[in-house]
Amino acid sequence: MSVCAFASGLLAIGFPGMPEMLIVLFLALLLFGGAKLPSLMRNLGKSANEFKRGMNESADDDELSDKKSDE
Repeated sequence: MSVCAFASGLLAIGFPGMPEMLIVLFLALLLFGGAKLPSLMRNLGKSANEFKRGMNESADDDELSDKKSDE
């Protein structure tokens, strides 16, 4: 299967649009309730930031080890 065929198959499935996103939002509201949803989203944002920070630290560690091995 070529890359072009794979990409066209992926586009045939489609990405979630506005109606799909509204359904997901409604289900999340139904499952978790309006009071708990903001705290869930806040925690999700904090975990994403922590992941990015960890990835940046890992890249910095790799650069430092490369510099030390060159010396």
